[in-house]
Amino acid sequence: MPPVLDPTKSKVDGLAFIGLSLSRMSAHGHPDTVTHQTAFDFNEVLDRGYNFIFSTNDDGWLVGGGEPGPPVSYKLPAKDSAHVEIMRIGTYRPDWGGVSEKEIIDVLTSGKILIPEIEVLPTAVVANADKPPELEIRFDMEPPLVDVQNPNAPLPTNWALRFIHNQLFKHFQFPSRFNPGSFHSTILRKAEFRSHQHRTAYFAKCDAALKKWKIEGPQPLNNDKVGIDGSALKSPPEHTSGLWLFQDRTTITHYFPPNFLPPYDTPEKRQIIMDFLKEEYDEETHQWKPCGSTEAWKPKKGDDVRDYGGNFGNFCNVLESFKLPIPNMQLQNGK
Repeated sequence: MPPVLDPTKSKVDGLAFIGLSLSRMSAHGHPDTVTHQTAFDFNEVLDRGYNFIFSTNDDGWLVGGGEPGPPVSYKLPAKDSAHVEIMRIGTYRPDWGGVSEKEIIDVLTSGKILIPEIEVLPTAVVANADKPPELEIRFDMEPPLVDVQNPNAPLPTNWALRFIHNQLFKHFQFPSRFNPGSFHSTILRKAEFRSHQHRTAYFAKCDAALKKWKIEGPQPLNNDKVGIDGSALKSPPEHTSGLWLFQDRTTITHYFPPNFLPPYDTPEKRQIIMDFLKEEYDEETHQWKPCGSTEAWKPKKGDDVRDYGGNFGNFCNVLESFKLPIPNMQLQNGK
């Protein structure tokens, strides 16, 4: 059961949420896809040729442009729905445990929630604990601990997600509120790999993309300054990497631009940021705890050679057979 705030008053599950839109048009995807970001081409971590993955659920690839449908793909045709949930609302009916859409909009347009210019960086591609697993792109805060005593310390990667999440969770108190795990974008469901070797080669492919993105560093989204339908915003502000309100993962209804603008190096702004980053919400106990103490929020790394049984020579052979680069890893104890 989802870790909602009050299960006894959460009557009907729903799909509305506040989060980021990462959708991007692609020649490989659905023609109805709307581009909301150009910082990351998630096709770099997909396996559209099914070289490594044998089967999925009927949705196929959820990101990278989505699924084009026959004759290119025989999964369900669907536009790109890449997103990161920050707060699940569920429904807009308080009698079902949700909160009204009007209240959400009023709060997010009032300035009560500080929305920074959101810069993000994918930190891992992982298979979750489901069987068969979902594949997820993680956006962890790294490092997970914040030096709140040092106002000159660099802000962690993906700090804006935790900053917004904690504000939303402190402001909104309704039964169906929750966050579906650490910040991530699901890219595929029920991933069945062709073999363990194919699984290893797939994650090596992902690792190469992640390393390239890391070199480029965190990036703002919506640099094209577009609205929900992909058309240009009228009189757009300088900073447009903000929040989106989703009725479900395929239906965005509202866009909220940043209202807490860079730079973030003044003592006043640093104090505001640190006051929210120093805590994390434990959804098992529904309590606030010191940053770094909750297992669910700890950074997650993808598969690597140490999951391959220790045979580095065979591992390299597998990568070469798929024409993938061999990672430069420091191995210990022959593993």
